[in-house]
Amino acid sequence: MRKMGEAEARAFLAHGTRTGKLGTASLDGMPHVAPLWFVVEDDDVVFITTARSVKGRNLHANPRAALAVEDDTFPYAFVIVRGPVTLQDEAPDRLDVAIRIAARYVPARAAEFGARNDAPGETLARLRIAHIVGQADLAL
Repeated sequence: MRKMGEAEARAFLAHGTRTGKLGTASLDGMPHVAPLWFVVEDDDVVFITTARSVKGRNLHANPRAALAVEDDTFPYAFVIVRGPVTLQDEAPDRLDVAIRIAARYVPARAAEFGARNDAPGETLARLRIAHIVGQADLAL
């Protein structure tokens, strides 16, 4: 097992099509985890969520989150990010961000998926990378 440095952990987050698992909590502490697509922009992990979803409601009430991203191929690795989340319900750049996220995961259909995720009720979320840890070569 090997601890990743910050630069390596950030590169890991941005690599390929790994899905993130976002952990949020309601005001009364009830935990929730949901998979999501994301991109990394500077010091933020950026994603879109429906404001009425459990994660959307949790983030509006308690704007902090943790994100786990893993490489499930041998020799295995993971990165975990924690930090505050800023939310924009009517972000002017929501379509642009939605297309960039879709281009990462479904490049041939990025415009279609981006337009679908730029709809009323969708919230642009930015998880500030306040804390990041990663480990690689877990099975070596």
